[in-house]
Amino acid sequence: MPFVRVSMIEGKNKDYKGKVAETIYRSLRETFDVPERDKFIVIHEHSKDNFIYDENYLGLKKTDDLIIIQIFANNTRTMEQKQSLFLSITENLYQEVGIGKENLLIGIVGVGKENWSFGNGMAQYV
Repeated sequence: MPFVRVSMIEGKNKDYKGKVAETIYRSLRETFDVPERDKFIVIHEHSKDNFIYDENYLGLKKTDDLIIIQIFANNTRTMEQKQSLFLSITENLYQEVGIGKENLLIGIVGVGKENWSFGNGMAQYV
């Protein structure tokens, strides 16, 4: 059950944000064995003053089109699955949305299964 937070500078239209979310979800399904309907994505928009980044970190040119993606997921995925996910999200967002490959920062936070509740105060994965 991944939970995804997407942060970007405000001003993108609804279609753009929807396409970003759907593209990330498809990549999760293809590389992380995420079941159908397991989609929880929140998009955060920030003013330019509140979205601070280094424009040339690690020699990768960043612009105001930068998107920061945090993925909270069960800590059961292999290194290969994680690398595959990074590549899938990057390639798909580049091809389908036009986001430059250098304008993506993606982080995965591994979560123990006992740390999820999907409602009713229950830890459904325990």
